[in-house]
Amino acid sequence: MIEVRPFAGLGHADHGWLDARHHFSFASYHDPERMHWGAIRVWNDDTIAPRSGFPPHPHSDMEIVTFVRTGAITHKDSLGNEGRTAAGDVQVMSAGTGITHAEFNLEDEATTLFQIWIVPDRRGDEPGWGQREFPKASRAGGFEILASGTPNEDDALPIRTDAKVAAATLKAGQTASWQTDTSRHQYLVAPQGRVKVNGVEAAPRDGIAVTGESAIFVEALDDAEVVMVDAR
Repeated sequence: MIEVRPFAGLGHADHGWLDARHHFSFASYHDPERMHWGAIRVWNDDTIAPRSGFPPHPHSDMEIVTFVRTGAITHKDSLGNEGRTAAGDVQVMSAGTGITHAEFNLEDEATTLFQIWIVPDRRGDEPGWGQREFPKASRAGGFEILASGTPNEDDALPIRTDAKVAAATLKAGQTASWQTDTSRHQYLVAPQGRVKVNGVEAAPRDGIAVTGESAIFVEALDDAEVVMVDAR
């Protein structure tokens, strides 16, 4: 089953400093048909104005992955972690028993990012945070795993859930493949470029919900970048 969720039909909230599109129910946007996709609970497509951001706020028992598309985001949390994650790179926060963090765009340009929440396999663990650079050249022409529930096996940032977050950078005409299991759920978004997923076409920033497939083939119709979560 493959369902394309057009960008224009996503939940939308414009706060001035933050222009957010919600692939799943979030904050004031509620759609009972889009509460989650497997263990994937949130996928927000955010544009954050220069010199603005999210003031300190708490989270618990959620795996939060941030993929920065343009600009950079600067993180600071109650554990004493601080870091700047730039375009193409990834940060992961395991909220665990509880963590308070702030996220600011300290740049002179807008920052765009995907923030993805995945339900953890277990509750009550100690919170944690990490970031990593992922040069685009390393994911050219195929998927590279960025965050994983089996981080040592995948050479990726750790998340405490049976899921993998991956990205691919494709030239027009290239195809990236991904092997999976029919019981799992995949969600893909191409921040730029038109793609086909197992023959189904999607425009930039559309959501593509997949399940029941044992293999996924992403064909780039334009030069494209694709971010995917494969979860239980």
